[in-house]
Amino acid sequence: MDSPKEQNKLALISCLELALMKSGNANYNLVIAKLNALYDAGLRDCYDHPDYLRIILKEVYKDNYQSILNEVKMCLDDLLQVDEISNFMKILESKYVDPNN
Repeated sequence: MDSPKEQNKLALISCLELALMKSGNANYNLVIAKLNALYDAGLRDCYDHPDYLRIILKEVYKDNYQSILNEVKMCLDDLLQVDEISNFMKILESKYVDPNN
C-alpha cells in the first residue's frame, strides 16, 4: 500500500493532468514536451520541482494561468490542507518572475 505522501502525490498529479487536459490536448502536450525538453522531467517530477511547472504553465497558458490553478485547487479540495500540497500550490501561485522568461 502506498504511503500517505505517495497518495497525496498521485492525487496532485492526477488533478494537474485533469486540469491541463480540460484546457485542451494541444496545450497539455506542449507542457509535457517543454518539461521534457527543458528539464528532462515529466509531470510526476514536478511534485519535487514545482518551479519547473510554474514557469512552463505561465508560458503556455499566459492569461489563463490562474484559471488552470483554480481548476487544480477545485479538484484537490480538502487536500489543500496538507502541508506538502499547500506548499506546492503556494509556489505555483507565487509572483516570482523568472529572469530567463
